[in-house]
Amino acid sequence: MADDTDTIEKTLGLGEHRRGKSRWLIYAVGLAIIGAAIWFSLSLQGTERGVRYVSAEVARVDFNVTVNATGTVEPTNLVEISSELSGTLDAVHVDFNDTVDVGTVLATLDTTQLNAQLAVSQAQLDAAAARVDMAQASLDEAREKYEVARNLEERGITPHQTFLTLQATFTRAQAEIKSALADKALAQANLELQQATLDKACICSPIRGIVLDRAADPGQIVASSFTAPMLFTVAEDLTEMELQVDIDEADIGRIAVGNRAVFTVDAYDDLSFPAEIAEVRFAPETIDGVVTYKAVLTIDNTDLLLRPGMTATADITVAEVENALVVPNAALRYAPPRAPDEGDASDARSGLLGMLLPDAPEEQAQGSTRTLWVMRNGEPLEIEVAAGDSDGSVTEVIQGDLAEGDLVITDRIDG
Repeated sequence: MADDTDTIEKTLGLGEHRRGKSRWLIYAVGLAIIGAAIWFSLSLQGTERGVRYVSAEVARVDFNVTVNATGTVEPTNLVEISSELSGTLDAVHVDFNDTVDVGTVLATLDTTQLNAQLAVSQAQLDAAAARVDMAQASLDEAREKYEVARNLEERGITPHQTFLTLQATFTRAQAEIKSALADKALAQANLELQQATLDKACICSPIRGIVLDRAADPGQIVASSFTAPMLFTVAEDLTEMELQVDIDEADIGRIAVGNRAVFTVDAYDDLSFPAEIAEVRFAPETIDGVVTYKAVLTIDNTDLLLRPGMTATADITVAEVENALVVPNAALRYAPPRAPDEGDASDARSGLLGMLLPDAPEEQAQGSTRTLWVMRNGEPLEIEVAAGDSDGSVTEVIQGDLAEGDLVITDRIDG
């Protein structure tokens, strides 16, 4: 029966018709693939022709190289005052923000016991002085008797034994006056010691300044020890303060005494304050593995706008560059996409995937030699230059085939 069917199809021409439809289907699919490839190629060419470059003009300018640092505003001299004696605070005479001079009484301790001890020492001194007077009188009497007995001894009138007795009495009187004088000196020293202790009951300011902190109240018991609490904090002359900033170890080599700076504080967003580096300390400070060095800047606070403890951000000028040929830093970072390597069978990004996803731009070489792309005759041209100082937005070009007015490429727009 199958043979009969084939014979019928051959007779009617149905087999030829089916084979013709298959060939036309294959031709149509092939033409579609070729058309898609041609369209994709033309699209790529159109995209390449639509590339636009963002450029900037090379110029000559003056700029400053700065180092950024943060720190705090501090008084030039800050004194924390405690008590050298233990006792009870009898009175507190100053409060926050009070102006004090050298010797101003800040607070006093209860001196009842100290006054009693001073009175005892004074009495002991008076008694010692009286003994000196008694010893002096005895010495004068013994000297007079001794001199009379010596004259009589020389004339042979008085017995020799009487002369020896009066001589010994005179010698003892001389020793007694020395002992009395020594006792008086000791009593005087004890009196001065008690007076010094009593003077310490007055907690006084050692400097002229302003009271920043007060942690003392009348009736408070003060214990004198190595860990005695601070009762007062006095800052010396807030019109002349200092800014202490932390310099990163990468920048410390460019910092020097005399560098000028400007800084800002959060309290005054629209103001900048001048400063100058007065000291760069050698001791490192390491926090969480970050090494910094302390720099101290002098500041003028005549208007008293700045207060101790304010956080400041400083820009320290480390170099002043004049008439420099500069390019934007974005030009030094720009690099065009790399074309795929043709004919490299081992490249996994070759072919269609490589055309759609080009390789990332190459990194610029570290150091003074850098790569720039310049527009020459309407086409991008790669050149090498030697870079100098930078202020963060532009960089000086100290060597290379570049002139003022040239256009350097900073970006590329495909479209």
